[in-house]
Amino acid sequence: MKFEGMELLMVFSTIIILTMVVIMALLYSTFLRKRTDLLLKEREKELKFEQELALSQVEIKEQTLSYIGRELHDDLGQKLSVAKMMNNKFFTAEQPQSTDIAKEMNLLIGECINDIRNLSKMFITDQVAHFGLLDSLEREVKRIKKLGFVKVELQTNVCCVEMDSKHAVILFRILQECLNNALKHSKAKSISISVNSSPEILYIAIKDDGIGMVQKLEYDGVGIRSMKKRAEMINADFKILSEKNNGTEIIIQYTAKRA
Repeated sequence: MKFEGMELLMVFSTIIILTMVVIMALLYSTFLRKRTDLLLKEREKELKFEQELALSQVEIKEQTLSYIGRELHDDLGQKLSVAKMMNNKFFTAEQPQSTDIAKEMNLLIGECINDIRNLSKMFITDQVAHFGLLDSLEREVKRIKKLGFVKVELQTNVCCVEMDSKHAVILFRILQECLNNALKHSKAKSISISVNSSPEILYIAIKDDGIGMVQKLEYDGVGIRSMKKRAEMINADFKILSEKNNGTEIIIQYTAKRA
């Protein structure tokens, strides 16, 4: 009887141990599956980020090349045409007049050289990574001012903020899209851009005095959705404040590291 009791106890103990082993195996299997799913999701997120980064870089380059082409045709081309005319005039002019023409030609050629130097800087492959976000934004504002379509003001009050260079590229592309939308669709007379920072957050606001956005379709358009998606990828908040005939304001808050 005592032997049967011992045998029964061993059977129960074996069952309990096997049950615990099965439970542990199931828990470990569940842990591995969740860990694998998490790693796959993180990898997928990284791939999407890299794709968006590459797309942003391509779009920035395309806009840069478009601007360079326009500058070469409209501004630099005209200056060189005038220089050529002055050169022809130089050879037929009398001595006093030829001296004045030579001085004007030197000034004009100097302007052309400066223009070429400025344009050559834009050929830098990763201009945002090279110049930084604020410097790139200042260059973009100068470019818009040169077009003469709208009055643009940029105010900055930024302390030392360290930003991931890849995030800076995507954030700059968002700002480019905001400014392009204001130029193309808002019918604005002026655009104001303010960049401020706290120790951890970079605040950027772009406001125009245009016709505003009133329809839900405008808020959910492809361009707006693209900017929101890019903002999410760099953990930035993206808000739009707009009323009919009262302009549009886009506010971006990016959490950054302090240098």
